[in-house]
Amino acid sequence: MREESGKLYIALLSIHGLIRGHDLELGRDADTGGQTLYVLELAQALSLEPDVARVDLFTRRVVDDHVDKDYAEAIEVISDKLRIIRIDAGPHEYVPKEQLWNHLDMFADNAADFMRAAGQFPDIIHSHYADGGIVGVHLSSLLGVPLIHTGHSLGRVKRSRLLASGLSSEQIERIYHMSRRIEAEELTLATAERVITSTHQEIEEQYEIYDHYQPDQMRIVPPGTNLKQFTVPNGQELESELFAELTEHLSDPNKPIILALSRPDMRKNIAALVQAFGQSKTLQSLANLVIIAGNRDDIDDLDEGAKEVFHGLLVAIDRYDLYGKVAMPKHHRRDQVPFIYRIAAATGGVFVNPALTEPFGLTLIEAAASGLPLVATEDGGPRDIIGNCHNGYLIDPLESSTITKALLSLLEDKQHWQDLVNKGLQGVKQHYSWDAHVKSYLKIIKPIAQRSEYLIRQPVTRRSSHRNEFVVMTDLDLNLIGDDDALQRLMTLLRQNRKMIKFAVATGRRLDSALKLMKKHNIPEPDILITSAGTVIYYAPKLTPDTAWTKHIDHLWSPETIKQLLKDYPGLERQPKSEQSRFKLSYFIDPQLVNIEELKSMLHREEQSVHIQMAFGQYLDITPLRASKGMALRYVADRWQIPLEHVFVAGGSGADEDMMRGNTLAAVVSNRHHEELSQLVDIEQIYFANKPYAEGILEALAHYDFVNKTKQSQDD
Repeated sequence: MREESGKLYIALLSIHGLIRGHDLELGRDADTGGQTLYVLELAQALSLEPDVARVDLFTRRVVDDHVDKDYAEAIEVISDKLRIIRIDAGPHEYVPKEQLWNHLDMFADNAADFMRAAGQFPDIIHSHYADGGIVGVHLSSLLGVPLIHTGHSLGRVKRSRLLASGLSSEQIERIYHMSRRIEAEELTLATAERVITSTHQEIEEQYEIYDHYQPDQMRIVPPGTNLKQFTVPNGQELESELFAELTEHLSDPNKPIILALSRPDMRKNIAALVQAFGQSKTLQSLANLVIIAGNRDDIDDLDEGAKEVFHGLLVAIDRYDLYGKVAMPKHHRRDQVPFIYRIAAATGGVFVNPALTEPFGLTLIEAAASGLPLVATEDGGPRDIIGNCHNGYLIDPLESSTITKALLSLLEDKQHWQDLVNKGLQGVKQHYSWDAHVKSYLKIIKPIAQRSEYLIRQPVTRRSSHRNEFVVMTDLDLNLIGDDDALQRLMTLLRQNRKMIKFAVATGRRLDSALKLMKKHNIPEPDILITSAGTVIYYAPKLTPDTAWTKHIDHLWSPETIKQLLKDYPGLERQPKSEQSRFKLSYFIDPQLVNIEELKSMLHREEQSVHIQMAFGQYLDITPLRASKGMALRYVADRWQIPLEHVFVAGGSGADEDMMRGNTLAAVVSNRHHEELSQLVDIEQIYFANKPYAEGILEALAHYDFVNKTKQSQDD
């Protein structure tokens, strides 16, 4: 029996985590985070809609002396239209979600029994996360009720982050049961009528790598935001104690505030904002810059990544002599953030997010709701937010001049500033409030519940295991790049086969330089990006750095000692700072004056554990002994459990040689035949293409029948 009123009965599934209708224990552990709040607020917002008859939120019942007794109540009535239903499944006590996989069938059976006993079945089942998804699959199949799904996070993406953190594939499997999670996600995608996502980027970079991905299945509904705590200034902000604290180191605290708020993470790209501010005297005359980058007591006590970020910021502040113009408060509380937004708005300021990549951009919504216009990266979620609200400018995070231009257009025209503030306030309410969210949501699910709209599924091919994945890895300069037409044909080929073939780039360039070059030539973000001559490894979709690799290569690395030893070495000249990085010392070399073998011997005699490589006959890179492109490639292949025989490498310079030797399939494009890789011509498994640049890479892939081998591997 279903609702006869024409109104919807919606069942939400959020299996794990401690969830109740009041006083959520957010942050108690990894299972009581943003998803818990999202699902409860969604349930509450839906229950207020006239077209909704009832909302039941199904979760696991927990009877445990270590948690509140609320979680043992079988039914919690929140309103006449909203209940939390707690289902018995597995142990009575509270356990992490990773330990629930064996009990999810029991949860589904008991939930179905509850519905039968009540004599009423939902019109829609909406599952959340992978465990909710597999329960939803069972209930949907058993009861004939359409399934809607929201993933929140995905196993294939999390697996790459865990590998980057230093865990092995075996550890990930043992701790997180990742294979079961990914299979649950695949079955959920194979069953759900619609999948709700937050942004276009979430679809393109996360869901699209799943076998059961169906483009027509996906719907973008920005998550609802509780806007009650984010309001416009009331006129008292500039008299507050917090304003005095934020501006105590500023020479003229009455100027508009350019506000940045993020973690101290290289990917947040705060240094580009400081550079833009430092290079513009006009900006400095118009505004102050306030950077809220986490909390710190002593920079030296932070992790290496955060320490590197603050070092770069302090160097930039000193380089451009920005003392008295930039503030970086050491501490702030989370509950002060709404007030910080209002302070910046009260000064006539601007909120800036210059991140290299930003999956969603919740701070942009919060800032807009507080009366701030926006300047934000064009990569990811901000495209959707500013596209919906029309309240700011998208900038190229790799070109600081675009930040300057956007800020000046807002700070030099107060009427324009006010117009964008007004559009932001209206746009956030229209697109990002819970009221806006549920109205968009109901438009999607009503035709599904009424059986007037069906998903026409396209045929899919399942991959048998991650060990059947393949990799195409290439250098950038004069190798991948050089023929834009052939390059786009190569990118199309890889895009068409991205579920089986990972796209990887290995370059001597730093991250910022590599991203800038790839953007110029419309090269999408690779699945694996190896930069700075093999010393840094990043993974898509969020440019997650492999911190385990960083720790591995730091062994016996003494860059300051090496700099001193080579300070007056004949024939060597340090390259610009833009080419140097934490694990790479780069020099221009005069081959007539420098004997590479003698240089190596000298450094080894001085007990320096280094790897030396030369590229293009004029560039010399010195890295830790454990670091090179070839070592990075083998490390990634081992971590991902991809056989080297499944890896194709297109090399261009001497720095690529150790990637190409051994068990990989390798190629040299024709424009590089007569250079440093010419001595490899007699090695059987290295193919010398007849064509240059990307055309040569396409030729080599055809020579190895590489794409067909990936398809055949699934039939074996």
